[in-house]
Amino acid sequence: MRGVRVRLPVQILGAAVLLAVAVECYYHAVKSLPDGLSCRSEFLPATGVRFLCDQTFLDASGARVIDQHIFDEVFAMITNAEHLVVVDMFLFNEFTGTGSTPSRHLCEELTSALIARKRAFPSLRAVLITDPVNTVYGGMEPRHLRRLREAGIEVVVTRLNRLRDSNAAWSSMWRLFFKPWGNSSEGGWLANPFGEGKVTMRSWLALLNFKANHRKVVVADVGGELRALVTSANPHDGSSAHSNVGLILCGPTVRSVLEAERAVLAFSGGEAIPMNGVPVAAALTGLASTNPLRVQVVTEGAIADAAEAMIGAAGTGDALDLVMFYLADRPIVRALKAAASRGVMMRVVLDPNKDAFGQEKSGMPNRQVARELVAAGVPVRWAVTHGEQMHAKMLVIKRRDGTAELLLGSANFTRRNARDYNLEADVRVSGQKEAPALADAAAYTDRLWTNAGGRVFTTGYEAFRDDSRWRVFRYRVQEATGLCTW
Repeated sequence: MRGVRVRLPVQILGAAVLLAVAVECYYHAVKSLPDGLSCRSEFLPATGVRFLCDQTFLDASGARVIDQHIFDEVFAMITNAEHLVVVDMFLFNEFTGTGSTPSRHLCEELTSALIARKRAFPSLRAVLITDPVNTVYGGMEPRHLRRLREAGIEVVVTRLNRLRDSNAAWSSMWRLFFKPWGNSSEGGWLANPFGEGKVTMRSWLALLNFKANHRKVVVADVGGELRALVTSANPHDGSSAHSNVGLILCGPTVRSVLEAERAVLAFSGGEAIPMNGVPVAAALTGLASTNPLRVQVVTEGAIADAAEAMIGAAGTGDALDLVMFYLADRPIVRALKAAASRGVMMRVVLDPNKDAFGQEKSGMPNRQVARELVAAGVPVRWAVTHGEQMHAKMLVIKRRDGTAELLLGSANFTRRNARDYNLEADVRVSGQKEAPALADAAAYTDRLWTNAGGRVFTTGYEAFRDDSRWRVFRYRVQEATGLCTW
């Protein structure tokens, strides 16, 4: 007896594929995050809080000046560490795109600093957490990461598949049809999207997921205490002239920074860092009465919550300064407009989104959001850039009662950066506005806004005004769907 051949109609097969894609799309857009993410610590006393900034500007004669401090502090922390160094950095490579010669070879500087300290103190626990973008998603084996491993430094590449999909329409198809094939650092035939060399098609396909461990954090023991740096700066040669901000802190809050990094290690296959015996600058007892600053660690979606809370609490007579590389998140934009309507004095400095490692960008999303803010009565100025970027991400609130708050770190105010898709780390600082760290942050925003001392940091809104309704529509769609790089 002949077997019966069953033929499924093409329509049924197509429907099954579409259903599988839809299920993948929904699940990976809303699935639970790994333990320890999207966290908000308590507000805890902090010591040694210092505001840092890297600035690129034009001096009174029109010459370009690059004034940097953040990575000098990073190297000092590493050089003084004896027991523990944890470095979590998004862009950590020598790629420069088609841009000019970097002002500084930060990738090599950080690599050499870590190796030298490990050799000087073989018992030092040195951990590097980084993003797979630095291997072009498995398509290359970077020499500096290999050198670190050979020196005994733990290199942990973040397992991004554990995060939610921000570009869910593409990622659902990638997970079903391309992810099972893996990737290879040999045999690439396509141009590296970030620099020299060849990579596979699979690298390009993985890139389109547009997801990242975007944190920029360093934790190290210095002089018997644990110290942390939270920043917007990357050890990336192509980013070495960018303007950035950072905050140094000691005290109990640093344990919260380290806990947030332990969470990334846990789901990325890294070895746990024991918290027993981890030093802090001072015990909680008695510190509250002597130190005016309180610091809260916020990661992932908790960053948007913090930003909205700070903006929402500002009222008539309060002053709000925002300096941001990418501003696109709709709830935060609405909160800024509402604050303006309440009489909050506001100043917003944005990157014009025109420079990206030698490539010219479209100006989205900042020019579209700036148009909306200006229409709502919010003053906006643009950073004056010459190939580099205004890469800072910070919010400062100065209240009429004499207090102030500061939020800064890795997160842009976009859906991807601040709504539980990327890994991000910020700190929120509260205290009297005369406290040095808060006063220095306020002075920084004043410098940008006023072009103090004849130095040129910013220009007026009209310089990059964009009234295109088509680009407004594109920004809204891309922000909502994740079909963008911001």
